[in-house]
Amino acid sequence: MAVFGVRSAVSSESLPPVPLAGDVHPSAPIPVQGPSVGSNVRVDLGESGSKVFPLILGGAEFGWNVDLESSHEILDAYVERGGNAVHTADSFAGGRSEHIIGQWLHSRGLRDDVTLAVRVGGHPDNPGLGPVNLVRAVEASLTRLRTDRIDVLYLDAAGRGAPELEDTLATAEWLVESGKARALGAAGFTAAQLVEARILASAGYPRITVLDVPFNVLRRHEFDSDLRLVAGAQAMAVTPSHALEHGFLAGRQRTRSRGGLSVRGAQIAANLNRRGSRTLRALDAVGTELGVPDAAVAVAWLLAQKLVTAPIINAFAPQHVEELVQGVGVRLSRSQLADIARAAE
Repeated sequence: MAVFGVRSAVSSESLPPVPLAGDVHPSAPIPVQGPSVGSNVRVDLGESGSKVFPLILGGAEFGWNVDLESSHEILDAYVERGGNAVHTADSFAGGRSEHIIGQWLHSRGLRDDVTLAVRVGGHPDNPGLGPVNLVRAVEASLTRLRTDRIDVLYLDAAGRGAPELEDTLATAEWLVESGKARALGAAGFTAAQLVEARILASAGYPRITVLDVPFNVLRRHEFDSDLRLVAGAQAMAVTPSHALEHGFLAGRQRTRSRGGLSVRGAQIAANLNRRGSRTLRALDAVGTELGVPDAAVAVAWLLAQKLVTAPIINAFAPQHVEELVQGVGVRLSRSQLADIARAAE
């Protein structure tokens, strides 16, 4: 297991004087300086042109269940462990997630070091993927994020009916040519829509190179065989969302709360059944064997799946980032993968 949790900067003024070689005990710990181990772990995000850490930090909780200060602490913890890709959406907390991430990027001076992925199409002010709303949505996101470009622009077709793909891609072409977006992703697209998009791309429209689909060990049906086939044939990078099933697969909550449930509590409660309990026990067993938390095992399971490049995972606290990042350094055996999958059937 590799651990990507080494802090990267140590002030020379805070270090004690360096002793002579003869004074150093052979068993003394070696001081660690420089960038974290995780900063060297990068994978190609399909044909988008970006190289990212194999775990993308999601901003769905920022501005909703996590305030600005805590959100910045989570983002800092992620970058300190080598992370370099952040995902948000114009609909998250009514745009507050974008505001928070934009403030963090500006205050830390990290815009050029971070791959910024943004999903548009779900904000009530600019719904859908029609040409006018798409341009307005991107401009609004750029303003909230305090940046001039989006590295991966996810087009969100979920719940909006079949988009007029030719109009959408023609508008996306202008966004790419103007430098406002560098690459395109898809969310909520069917296999048939992805095939149509590829046909249009062969006619000169920009290609969709990244796919966001809800996917985890408990939620395998949405990434069905047709969608898998098309994604594989088009060499798409798959970035699964809901990777921990709203936090359930982290294993912290295993009983139903008394009284009223929050939205997040209700989402977790939906899996508090025999199947969910079996799955958590399987994650417990593998985690105990490898010495990592359940969340890390769930991340490792996803990374072991064909086509998956980097899951999108939300965190509620900086310590959760440490748990999640451990999953990048875990390699599950075939028997472990089979045990987890069998428990989730």
